Amino acid sequence: MSPKKEIVFITTNENKVKEIQDLANAEAKNITIEHLGYDYPELQLEEIESVAKESADYIREKRAIKKPFFIEDSGLLIHALNGFPGPFSAFVFDKIGNEGILKLMSDKKGEERKATFKTVVAFCESAKNAPILFVGTAEGKIAEKIRGKGGFGYDPIFEFEGTGKTFAELSTTEKNKISHRGRAFRKLLDFL
Repeated sequence: MSPKKEIVFITTNENKVKEIQDLANAEAKNITIEHLGYDYPELQLEEIESVAKESADYIREKRAIKKPFFIEDSGLLIHALNGFPGPFSAFVFDKIGNEGILKLMSDKKGEERKATFKTVVAFCESAKNAPILFVGTAEGKIAEKIRGKGGFGYDPIFEFEGTGKTFAELSTTEKNKISHRGRAFRKLLDFL
């Protein structure tokens, strides 16, 4: 059996850490996820991929991380709103929350409520290596109202395609199997 590989997840979001650690424990017996709660500046760029890459590059240049590390950036892209809030999802959530998104969508029906959740994981083997990006998406729609007690962020209003349930109505294990973050992180695990 190969020795355990330790990788560092850099984020201040404890909810993301729990999801990723649960997924790693379930699927990658030879990988340990350590958490570093470093609050790095997140540039507001037009693409989630660019935000993740620039954030990882910033950490590579400014922090002496001795182990392989990764960051992740996610965004909710609402089709009828031209991909808004997209890379500005965290900022928009802080300002208007799920209630504000539901107000913006109040006149949208059926197909107009389609949305995509997207995660980009930026992994650096070392401070010398440029980030490698892993992208995961989940298709669904914006629910008519807030539903569910689990999850965090936009989970109570994002209804995963074909389930009739929001991410907040699923257990962490169920969500990890189908979510954008789970899909992106699985690609990283496969790479490792």
